[in-house]
Amino acid sequence: MKKDFYEILGVSKSATADEIKKAYRKVAMQYHPDRNPGDKAAEEKFKEAAEAYEILSDADKKAQYDRFGHQAFSPGRGGGGGFSGGGMNMDDIFSQFGDIFGDESPFGSFFGGGGRKSSTSRSRGTRGSNLRVKLKMNFEEIAKGATKTIKVKKYISCNTCNGSGAKDKNSVQTCTGCGGSGQVRRVQNTFLGQMQTVTTCPTCSGEGTTVTTKCTACKGEGRVYGEETVTIDIPAGVQEGMQLSVGGKGNAGERGGANGDLIVLIEEEAHPQLQRDGFKCSF
Repeated sequence: MKKDFYEILGVSKSATADEIKKAYRKVAMQYHPDRNPGDKAAEEKFKEAAEAYEILSDADKKAQYDRFGHQAFSPGRGGGGGFSGGGMNMDDIFSQFGDIFGDESPFGSFFGGGGRKSSTSRSRGTRGSNLRVKLKMNFEEIAKGATKTIKVKKYISCNTCNGSGAKDKNSVQTCTGCGGSGQVRRVQNTFLGQMQTVTTCPTCSGEGTTVTTKCTACKGEGRVYGEETVTIDIPAGVQEGMQLSVGGKGNAGERGGANGDLIVLIEEEAHPQLQRDGFKCSF
């Protein structure tokens, strides 16, 4: 049984639009995928919060929910709200609600990069996956901070097609499914009138274009498997098991999509004479 949307966000039915927005931001930041990499439970709570906010932030949908609960959006009533009806994924959430997190979320990138930037324009390609690497550091490096240079095997952008996945510029055409907008609008008749939903175009995955002839080097993916040298500035005071995120240094996205992040797992090297005492090293 689905949880109450007000309970998910921790607000009352009398909460104002601004209070609902603030509550959603708090919950979403707590379960944000950048803060909980690989945690499926946190990802589900993140999606759950976004679903609740999608309904409660819309005056019409909120009125329906207050009157009929979850049944207002069930297929039997012809409702189109919620993720079960709209088919939104993680990219849809960031596209629609990303401005709430801001460009500088506290867990977008440990090394100065911003969080996921929202955009009302269509997305380009598919975002690359995150990569994880282990980085050994001795006590002296931990105490003072260090700059490390490592080689990472990963997917990199295809130089032949510059990441587009197309043979040439004439091999890209406007998507016929969405007319180039990257979104599909649907109007459904409900018992309270018409309801319009906007979802990512399934034909082009929100890109607005399709490839007619694929690049032979990458077979249309816009990326190939290769290697990149990455320089990482590690701040002083890190410790065993800490994870740091280097924005944009993970796998390249498909067809020009954004790169994933590089997740760095810190490992402390044992020392014959030194031992760790909090942030200090002693004999």
